[in-house]
Amino acid sequence: MEKKRLLFITQEMEPYTEGTSISALVAQLPKFLQDSGFELRILMPRYGVVNERRHRLHEVVRLSGMNIIVDDDDYPLIIKVASLPGSRLQVYFLDNEDFFKRKFVFDDEAGKPFEDNPDRVAFFCKGAIETVKKFGWAPDIILCQGWLTSLIPLYLKTAYKTEPLFANASVVYNVYDGAHEKEGKDRFFEKAAINNLSQADLEAYRDGDGLSMDKGACTFADAIIVGSEQVDMSVDYLSVTQDKPVLPWKGEEGYRENCLEFFKQLTEAEVS
Repeated sequence: MEKKRLLFITQEMEPYTEGTSISALVAQLPKFLQDSGFELRILMPRYGVVNERRHRLHEVVRLSGMNIIVDDDDYPLIIKVASLPGSRLQVYFLDNEDFFKRKFVFDDEAGKPFEDNPDRVAFFCKGAIETVKKFGWAPDIILCQGWLTSLIPLYLKTAYKTEPLFANASVVYNVYDGAHEKEGKDRFFEKAAINNLSQADLEAYRDGDGLSMDKGACTFADAIIVGSEQVDMSVDYLSVTQDKPVLPWKGEEGYRENCLEFFKQLTEAEVS
């Protein structure tokens, strides 16, 4: 039986980023899913905290050299790769000097969110899709982990809806708790409208007078995973799931196995 292809796009992951529950939880999945029969490609940002020498990153010249446009500004995209320790997997890092060279991940030294976090969301989400196009690798499942990936479900269902490479993919969004998904409202709506998308296309990301990147992502995703006990299951954005498959939080123990079963059900549903 042909292996199912799972595109694994995450905002963070151990051992490259450390000290958060998301980084630790995400790190449980890749090798386990590969050993369970999935073929994986992994993408994440190359933050300044990622030690290139220790993790032996090197540039992939054939994938680098693209320019990603965010709000009419061009930003070069450099792709680097490293082997995930203890596995036969490679991790592809999206790098850009303007967005990811700094020595902090989402907040500055004083703990204040970076003003350009919305720009970074748009750059990373569009850059990830363009990188997979360069792979020429058609995924069966696209797993988007965290708010930094929240525009990917929208982009795939709008700006890239005619791209054959993604035509048969199920888009899964993993919701985690955290304040960043609600920050930077005006700038987010200004920067997120790529490829002639309109403000109307972004309406799903509005949460009353504010912003919820999770709400928007859940609207356009085909399935949702709840990746934290702290996610408020009563909030309005979960109403957009309607009859979509949802994997609720059942605790960290058994998380890998629950995700594996969820993905198997999605791929079996595609076949039937």
